[in-house]
Order: sequence, then C-alpha cells, then structure tokens
Amino acid sequence: MFDLGIVHTSITRPDPVEIDRLRAFGVATVHEALGRVGLMRPYIRPIYPSAKLCGPAVTVLLQPGDNWMLHVAAEQVQPGDVVVAGCTTESEDGFFGELLASSMRSRGAMGLVIDGGCRDTAELEEMDFPVFSRAINAKGTVKATLGSVNVPVVCANALIHPGDVIVADHDGVVVVPQDRVSAVADAAQKREDSEAQKRREFDEGVLGLDLYGMREPLAAAGLTYLD
Repeated sequence: MFDLGIVHTSITRPDPVEIDRLRAFGVATVHEALGRVGLMRPYIRPIYPSAKLCGPAVTVLLQPGDNWMLHVAAEQVQPGDVVVAGCTTESEDGFFGELLASSMRSRGAMGLVIDGGCRDTAELEEMDFPVFSRAINAKGTVKATLGSVNVPVVCANALIHPGDVIVADHDGVVVVPQDRVSAVADAAQKREDSEAQKRREFDEGVLGLDLYGMREPLAAAGLTYLD
C-alpha cells in the first residue's frame, strides 16, 4: 500500500449510469445500504455547508507538509472523478487551495476529499469546488517528496481503492467499493421507498413505539409507566 514514486495511469471506473443512480442518495442512506460500513471518520468535514460529491476516486498518497503529488494526480483526473488524498502520517498543513482547484477543475474533477488541511476556503466556496478536509489551515506546503497516485490509500480510517465511488455531503463521507455500486444503489432505493412510507405514517401521528413494534420488548425489558 505504501510503495512510493508510483503513478498508475489506467484505473477501472464503474458504469457512469450506476454512479448517477447512487448520486440521488445521501451519505446516511448509502452507509445503511452498504451494511452500515464504509464511513470515513467524522472529522472529515465540508469546507462549506452545501458541498456535495459523488464520483469515482483518483487516489493520492501524500507526504506530510508536501502537496507535490496532488499536482501529479491532476494529470490523471477524468471528468467526474473525485480526488481522494491520504497521508503517510497525520498532517493538517494546507495542502490544497484555489490554484490546485482551478487545475483539477480544468480536468473535470468533481472535488476533493483529503485527510489533511485545506486553505483558500472563501475562494473555493465561490468556485463551488467541494472539498472535504481534516482541517482548514493557512500553513503552506512544499514540493519535495514523492508519494504515489492511484494506489490504495487510507483516508480517515477508510480504505479506498482507485475507482471506488465516494459519496459526500454534510453528514460525512462514505466509500462504496466499485464492484458494489449497483447493488448499493438498489438497496438505497428500497430504503428510500421504505422511509417515504414511514414518513407518511409519522406525519399522520403514528408513533415509533407502534410502527416499530417496540411496546412488547420494552415491557419485557421492564419498562414501567406510572401515573
């Protein structure tokens, strides 16, 4: 996983139609549909509230305080990709800003997820270039040490392979293995349909105690109501 100085120029991406299906769902729904796995640690946050992402991952392994490989990764981006950057060790330096965003957008990047710092946040919001980062930090970086591009990386405790689909919104970031995109989209749709029915019942005044059949197990557990 930590071979350095490698750029894989050919990666497999899922069917764009299946990615579009997944794009219709929020992170919480996708996480549940995936079997309640795949979430990045919740310290990865959007740099502005409306930021959203869905697309296949171009992965980057960074060295602390060094953003050289983000420039290398820009060349590998295809339209619709999400750049996902992990680091060989914890670092909150400002790896990414407006200029790199302009470079990546010119290649068709949807945005960035980075287990590190980001800066130029006002400009990135004005560009509507979604970034989900570990920190906001004005501290600059150097370009001196090799990492790798399109290798498996760990980002915020989640393992990402090139081509896995990243879904991100204000609730967090979830990683969908590329061979499960279609099945997860199916499961997410079923969950959405079920929740729509429950929402109607809640709107009509039905209580979760009854909708989910909670009364008997609560009584068996010893719950007592007193006047």
